[in-house]
Amino acid sequence: MNQSTHLPIGIHEAASAGKSRTSATHVRGAASFNDYGATLLRVSLGVMWTAHALLKLLVFTLPGTVQFFASIGFPGLLAYPVFAAELIGGVALILGIYARQVSLALVPIMAVAAWVHLPNGWVHTSAGGGWEYPVFLAVASIALWLMGDGAYALYRSKRLAPAA
Repeated sequence: MNQSTHLPIGIHEAASAGKSRTSATHVRGAASFNDYGATLLRVSLGVMWTAHALLKLLVFTLPGTVQFFASIGFPGLLAYPVFAAELIGGVALILGIYARQVSLALVPIMAVAAWVHLPNGWVHTSAGGGWEYPVFLAVASIALWLMGDGAYALYRSKRLAPAA
């Protein structure tokens, strides 16, 4: 048994055909290591977005989130569509429903969050929270948009996807 037999199904055929393992993107429908990496990123971002929404619902409460939005100069009612976008977007990412487009659509929410936290300093554990966490999540969301939906995505679309 040679070492290449331990590769995921589909990768073995590409490796034995003299192709690089990492360039074997889809051989007979098999996912590549890059696809699995994109899946890990997609699911972890989905969990984060879902948790971020549930924080607004279960910890701060939606009325409390409305008050916070108003206290920083945003219309308080904006809290509801932001909550819905985070929750629906997070679930869509976990399931792989138009993940590229969803991750791109969520970037402005984190960009605004970074802007709101900018005066508090870099580290998110600062009083009032810093900007490093929202910026990292925005960049990770852009990375997912660039990488693709990953393996095990339910619905894919080429719309708003970077050219290959």
